[in-house]
Amino acid sequence: MRALALLALMALAACAPKRPPGGVQGDPERGKIALTQYACQSCHLIPGVPGSKVYVGRPLSDMGRRKVLAGAVPNDQAGLMRWIRDPQSVDPNTAMPNMGVTERDARDMSAYLLSH
Repeated sequence: MRALALLALMALAACAPKRPPGGVQGDPERGKIALTQYACQSCHLIPGVPGSKVYVGRPLSDMGRRKVLAGAVPNDQAGLMRWIRDPQSVDPNTAMPNMGVTERDARDMSAYLLSH
């Protein structure tokens, strides 16, 4: 019986959404939805977000481990939000378009991405 209970707890833990690291604000689950609404999966492979196997933009599976974004901006929530909202302000030559992402959506999207 204990083994069955332990197995059930392990299964539930595997299904639980990852929480962003300490100090990161926003709602990761809402961020996952926003990533889909802005069609980020059209260019990026994003963990947990269904889409085509595309290789236009860099895969976003390791965002929590990166040190910098676009070779210039610290990979913290503020830097990631800046990149998401206005990529040309970071790198004028980037192919990433400005999608008109709101501040709230960028906060939630960055919370989701930094949790992976």
